[in-house]
Amino acid sequence: MFVALEPRRLYRQVADRIRALIEAGELVVGERLPAERDLAERFGVSRPTVREALIVLEVEGYIQIRMGSGVYIAQKPATMPAILPADEVDGPFEILQARCIVESAIAEEAARHATPRGIARLDEMLARMEQAVEQPERAIAADLAFHAAIVDMIGNAALRHFISLLIDKRTSPYFQKLASYFEGPHTWQRAVEEHKAIRDAIAAGDPSAAREAMRRHLTLAQKRFSESFGEELARED
Repeated sequence: MFVALEPRRLYRQVADRIRALIEAGELVVGERLPAERDLAERFGVSRPTVREALIVLEVEGYIQIRMGSGVYIAQKPATMPAILPADEVDGPFEILQARCIVESAIAEEAARHATPRGIARLDEMLARMEQAVEQPERAIAADLAFHAAIVDMIGNAALRHFISLLIDKRTSPYFQKLASYFEGPHTWQRAVEEHKAIRDAIAAGDPSAAREAMRRHLTLAQKRFSESFGEELARED
């Protein structure tokens, strides 16, 4: 039933394979999928790749993820949401990895261009984010504004446009669905502290420290989304 896949946009391939099994009736409504780690082993991919595939399928209505219990085949709705072509959907982990690479260099350069006005803008976004740790939509908005403010310090319109396209993907349906499982007041508070470290390094005019603080922040963000859905624990009980 499950076979290893070639390494090309793997999470979309995993989603396509599971979707095909559901539509063929080989996986039936109410059936629980194998544990995330088992799916990763059977498809020959990483667990984050499986996690992204499952998020795609949940957004499309094919499965239901029950934290602490597992992933179940759902009753297909009468009207299915539009499915974007594979090449138009960037996975959350792809986005975070790209941001880590690019924004680390941006933070380094921003530390060379920091101004009192720019730092004041970062402080404003930090304050907004800290006040919104229990309000996801406001926290996300302040988070993205903080990162955008760092880019603005450099004063390069082309770079600002490029980064806007990248960080705006944070609000995609796939990313939001993944975040809904792993984000909460505790993770937002951690992000605030990580943002403060970035702000302090930029304010100190320390390019190396700013680069490392941004790299650490976005690496930890990837790690926060790399938790399991909890089905392994449930199966061991």
